[in-house]
Amino acid sequence: MPITNVGVVGCGLMGSGIVQVTAQAGFQVLFVEADAELVKRGLARLHETLEELVKRGKIGARDRDAAVARIAGTTRLEDLKSSDLVVEAMTENQALKNETFAKLDRICPPTTVLASNTSSCNVTAMAAATKRPGQVLGLHFFNPVPLMKLVEVVRTILTDDASVTAALEWVRAVGKTPVQAKDSTAFIVNRLLVPYLLDAIRVYESGLATLEDIDAAMKLGCGYPMGPFTLLDLVGLDTTMYVAEVMFEEFREPRYAPPPLLKRMVMAGQLGRKTRQGFYRYSTT
Repeated sequence: MPITNVGVVGCGLMGSGIVQVTAQAGFQVLFVEADAELVKRGLARLHETLEELVKRGKIGARDRDAAVARIAGTTRLEDLKSSDLVVEAMTENQALKNETFAKLDRICPPTTVLASNTSSCNVTAMAAATKRPGQVLGLHFFNPVPLMKLVEVVRTILTDDASVTAALEWVRAVGKTPVQAKDSTAFIVNRLLVPYLLDAIRVYESGLATLEDIDAAMKLGCGYPMGPFTLLDLVGLDTTMYVAEVMFEEFREPRYAPPPLLKRMVMAGQLGRKTRQGFYRYSTT
């Protein structure tokens, strides 16, 4: 099942990145947003990003124009009816995702592969909401999508071989490296990463060391590109807590339970870089 036309549901931080790499790889891509204003913002963000790449000498003006010509936005899910692959990149809400997959199942041709960019939701539940469970899988990209090379290709117990093969080929075609995982909460990366981040918060809560020294220790002692608190602020404290809560609900292991400090910071709206205040404070300039 060759993939030529790609649909993306949602054009926020992750969705716009998926749209960008898809268009730059030569695929026609149509994204769906909730209203006309969000479509306008999504297109503007993509144009600005591609223009910035030209200014930095990463791509030529001709490549920018070709990518822009391959991108379109709409407010109608029904407009995805010609897609060979649809990647859902909405907020992490299981019920909303299940509902969206049921709608996509009714709209798209029987051959269309339906994928979710979820980092923590149950892909099997999305598949069960359709009449094509064999053609539903996870395609978990990482932030920022244009820079991060990894995509977790998540297979449920219902996903067929042809859909996995098509997904792997497409992931490689957009310049990413796929790894395969079973549909189990948090997949590979977050299953290993989130407990590490939660432990860093617990170490800080205990008074063992400062934020700065914990970050420096993990960078210089383990060779990590950034420390846990810098990463937490980048990912978003609310996102980290959500994934941790899902993992704790699934496995009931204490190491997955969000620490009290994380809960209180999320309650206070201190979510990291996106609110300019997390474990570190960020200037408005």
